[in-house]
Parts: sequence; structure tokens; C-alpha cells
Amino acid sequence: MRGLCDFAVLLTHQPGAVGEDDVSRLRDQGWSDAAIHDAIQVVSFFNYINRIAEAVGVEDEPDWTEAR
Repeated sequence: MRGLCDFAVLLTHQPGAVGEDDVSRLRDQGWSDAAIHDAIQVVSFFNYINRIAEAVGVEDEPDWTEAR
């Protein structure tokens, strides 16, 4: 799981740096191509939505701050 999380951080912060070596590392850790594809889709979607929310000024729900 750690490798997948590290991959997600890299994809989020330096998407242009993600390469075949990163995918190969995940394969070596036992992740299937389908699982890697799904992870890329989920991470990318959340990055996309978060950037839109930030750009249009979506504010936290009131109950989100209470939970912190």
C-alpha cells in the first residue's frame, strides 16, 4: 500500500515526472495493470475536482470543520 500511496503523491505533485519506472515498481509490488489504471483514474479525478473547487471558491461544509 505504501508504494501506491507514494505513486499517488508523485502523480499529484509532479505528474510530468511519472514514468514507466514508477509503474514497473508498482507491478513489482504485486499491483496489476488494471489496479494501477484504476489508481491513476481515481487520483487524477480527485486532483481535477479539487482544483475546480479551489478555483471557484467552494468552501468547506460547516460540519467538516467541526470534525477536525
